[in-house]
Amino acid sequence: MNTALDQIHVYDLLLRTIIGVKPDEREKRQDVLINLTLYIDARTAGQSDKIKDTVNYKTVTRRVTQHIEKSDYFLVEALAGNIARVILTEFPIEGVRVKVEKPGAVRFTRSVGVEIVRTREDFT
Repeated sequence: MNTALDQIHVYDLLLRTIIGVKPDEREKRQDVLINLTLYIDARTAGQSDKIKDTVNYKTVTRRVTQHIEKSDYFLVEALAGNIARVILTEFPIEGVRVKVEKPGAVRFTRSVGVEIVRTREDFT
């Protein structure tokens, strides 16, 4: 991935979903905290000042929310990978960094999670 690309950040998207391997985790929704970095080329939008020339982060966030609220995963790794797939196959984004955390999943921690980086080529 071209590291010179511009970035759009979505911080601390807090949603609820079924996630985990233990039986009690499979019964009720848990909080998950999502952070996204969308790698794009923002030069055209920077010059035109038009939403049509960039990625609408509200639309991306809405789509990720829909996916997560309907999902049912055992592993945060699987959830993160599928969030990346949704973003990269449905939006004109070159790459994405996805961080998924489960607050309070391990005693004495604020949260545990996984962070992945994927590019469009990973899903073609």
